[in-house]
Amino acid sequence: MGELVLYNTRTRRKERFAPLEAGCARVYTCGPTVYAPQHLGNLRSQLFADLLVRALLAEDYRVTHVVNITDVGHLTDDADAGEDKLERAAARSGRRASEIAEEHTRQWQRDRARLGCREPDVLCRATEHVPEQIEMIRRLEARGYTYQIEDGIYFDTSKFPRYAEFGRLQLEEQEAGVRIEDVPGKRQPADFALWKFPPPGVRRQQEWDSPWGRGFPGWHIECSAMSTKYLGERFDLHTGGMEHIKIHHTNEIAQSECALEVHPWVNYWLHHEFVNFGGRKMAKSVGNAEVLDDVVARGHPALSYRYFFLQAHYRQPQSLSEEALAGAATGYDRLLGAALAVREAPGAVDPARTGPARERFRAAIRDDLNAPRALAVAWEVARSQELAPAERWALLREFDEILRLDLARAVPRAQLAESDPRIDDLVRRREEARQRRDWREADRIRDELVAEGIALEDTPQGPRWRRG
Repeated sequence: MGELVLYNTRTRRKERFAPLEAGCARVYTCGPTVYAPQHLGNLRSQLFADLLVRALLAEDYRVTHVVNITDVGHLTDDADAGEDKLERAAARSGRRASEIAEEHTRQWQRDRARLGCREPDVLCRATEHVPEQIEMIRRLEARGYTYQIEDGIYFDTSKFPRYAEFGRLQLEEQEAGVRIEDVPGKRQPADFALWKFPPPGVRRQQEWDSPWGRGFPGWHIECSAMSTKYLGERFDLHTGGMEHIKIHHTNEIAQSECALEVHPWVNYWLHHEFVNFGGRKMAKSVGNAEVLDDVVARGHPALSYRYFFLQAHYRQPQSLSEEALAGAATGYDRLLGAALAVREAPGAVDPARTGPARERFRAAIRDDLNAPRALAVAWEVARSQELAPAERWALLREFDEILRLDLARAVPRAQLAESDPRIDDLVRRREEARQRRDWREADRIRDELVAEGIALEDTPQGPRWRRG
């Protein structure tokens, strides 16, 4: 195992990764709140976590990766005011909250797969772990960290002296700038909800019985309860977006360390920066949310967005535009073309000749997941005149275990017989069904394509199609 170095938000410096258990890496990633389609900014969190997991696997760690689905409890205001996002979406659409959550969960899973992300070892939904959340709140209550007001059960941040450390918070300034009247009865502005009660006379779709009355869990408690269930009371790595540092992750740490009586609860915290679109952070609330289908509809391969992600370090913001996407798609096409030229090339591979490039690539990844530098090494290999075709292909295939650009199967757009986003999607779904050996579904999709006059060819580089 090499010296993997990661920037730890907890200590604000790069540190050599040293797991709690030798040879094992336990990772928790904050997943989506599934009240609306997941946009490209949301997907950066998954690409980042996937890069981390692939880097750990490349170092021969046994990885357990847990990702959550927030399908209850995330309010429109992170300071515990406003409505539950799922309940509000259900009320506006006239649909069941569970139907909305399932629809957007499927979209998120489909997009993760299209971007080459590994399936998490555990995908856990907040609504399926309410008993675990109640139990953690009970432990906090028994240790004197909670209080009850008309609105719900709250964590008393004044009882946790380290509360401001992780987010480098200035609580005095926070108290001056936040009105606790937004939630009558809160003792400090930083106090946060563990369990919420519906307003009097309101019947929600998602609510449960609890020792304190019927209600629903707060947003923060779900991650603490589910991560510890699957990873233990202490674990190695927790990932998420920069926006989570000052509230969500600060609150996770407070409730977890108090309920479990541990410190530190998580050893390494890794955070990625935003994707900006039109000069502003991409967000549903801003109204500038682009989804992966938008990329594909404009004729770009889905994996060109992964290529776009790899062009910047995860701790740097990225500016997304049509020009940037088109440039990433062109770069991806060219790399595919270089890979296709040497794909499965025969001949011997000399480790002495391939070693230097391999070491440069691994050094880049080991240096806080420096994807742009690693991608540059992949380009050096693809263009090399000193390496034999078989040696170039051996390296590119190895690099792609981390880059995951599908260099072994994908082909440049110019070499595809035809392109149609709807047909491409059907062909992709058939290939996914074949890979999971769901032959009935694969045959059904093939029959649907044949009925439209589409001829399919299964090649070593993947399926291709043409009309007629």
